[in-house]
Amino acid sequence: MKRRLAVAGVSLAVVLGCGTLPAAATDSAPAAVTAAAAPDVDVNKVKAHLNEFSAIAGRNGGNRHSTGQGYRDSVAYVKGKLQAAGYTVTEQPCTSGCTSGAGPNLIAEWPGGDANNVYMFGAHLDSVSAGPGMNDNGSGSAALLENALTLAQQNPTLRNRVRFAWWTDEEQGLNGSDFYVRSLSSTERGRIKSYYNFDMIASTNGGYFINHITSSAAAPMKAYWDSLGLQPEENTEGAGRSDDYPFEQYGIPTSGYAMGASARKTSAQAAKWGGTSGSAYDPCYHRSCDTLTNINTTGLDRASDGIAYTLWQRAVDSGTGTSCDLTGAVTNGGFESGTSPWTGTTAAIGAHSGRPAHGGTRFAWLGGNGTTGTESLSQTVTVPAGCTQASLNYWLYIDTSETGSTAYDRFTVKAGSTTLATLSNANAGSGYVQRSVSLSAYAGQTVTLTFTATEDYSLQTSFLLDDVTLQNG
Repeated sequence: MKRRLAVAGVSLAVVLGCGTLPAAATDSAPAAVTAAAAPDVDVNKVKAHLNEFSAIAGRNGGNRHSTGQGYRDSVAYVKGKLQAAGYTVTEQPCTSGCTSGAGPNLIAEWPGGDANNVYMFGAHLDSVSAGPGMNDNGSGSAALLENALTLAQQNPTLRNRVRFAWWTDEEQGLNGSDFYVRSLSSTERGRIKSYYNFDMIASTNGGYFINHITSSAAAPMKAYWDSLGLQPEENTEGAGRSDDYPFEQYGIPTSGYAMGASARKTSAQAAKWGGTSGSAYDPCYHRSCDTLTNINTTGLDRASDGIAYTLWQRAVDSGTGTSCDLTGAVTNGGFESGTSPWTGTTAAIGAHSGRPAHGGTRFAWLGGNGTTGTESLSQTVTVPAGCTQASLNYWLYIDTSETGSTAYDRFTVKAGSTTLATLSNANAGSGYVQRSVSLSAYAGQTVTLTFTATEDYSLQTSFLLDDVTLQNG
């Protein structure tokens, strides 16, 4: 993962300069997860790839920097494994935006599945020049490779297309992934339904972090780690600092796993995950000691299996003849990308001073005026026919100046003309609460979702809405 440093208003990429965590739960997923038939990815095989990356670095000046032979040998190793397994593999030279002399991106696609619905899984293959980069990012690269080989060995029937990528020149500014996304036509970008990124998934003092944890894209990743009792958190440290970011810039839904870099573990995190509070998640981040001894095998195993679970959920045919993919069903559900496609009182959307967002910086502030009035936001969504357990999830913070249990000001959630939920000032609390309503009755339909705040003539009630998603289950 690259490090950003703000200097005089400019974001610069710079290179900066060694505990095993106790298990929070068993690493075998319960029946609710294994029912999806995702395979167990052998962590020893993942570590065998790490051993090879380490040996490659040792033969090439101690690193796998994007401009060196260590990186090119890493590409050759991954490419050889994939080709032997039956993948269509492409080396993509980075012809603009990359460091001079940087090696290629490596793209691999498995045959089968709908080519108009692509689920992409990626990790950067380069290291910093200071060391071999076993956690950053041999861990993500090795886990991704073994997942690709497991998919080939299992060879399930696919309903959607699967594409893997190993990126060049990430440490210098996300250059390889940025070039890849820029090189795609708008039609090709539109075929990518989600991109999943894996950067530093074996930090020795790490935590369990998920990019955009409340999004539809993240749903299977969170479901797997939830099944292990891990209580994952949002990956705030990694926001904008790895190869998911260029995809986000083009509106492609993203998620991914991470276990942390140079930020320090809190006491609350140490209490639930183990490890040392006050110390960096990865004490060897961007240092020469990021070697094979800097790998948390337990975390690597959990991430590798979670990747497989996500891949199977997103792309493998369940045999039922139906599928439920709600990725991106709600657009701009976190309100971070302007106001579109929301309609109604769109002036309610923004980064409002004096009130917090649940995630990111923006949210919708409905009500809060203390006068008679109505404000609402609507968006039309399609619930696929296979989504017989679809739910609308949203985070709501109700703050009020009213007292007592009488409902003076109300917040309603509607699908079309049907009211699914009603809340009021009587439900006020001290922060955001995640709420959910069923959309199962709308499977196979397109419906308009509407959130409405109605206030009476005096005393304000604010309804702060954020992170709206459709999820399965």
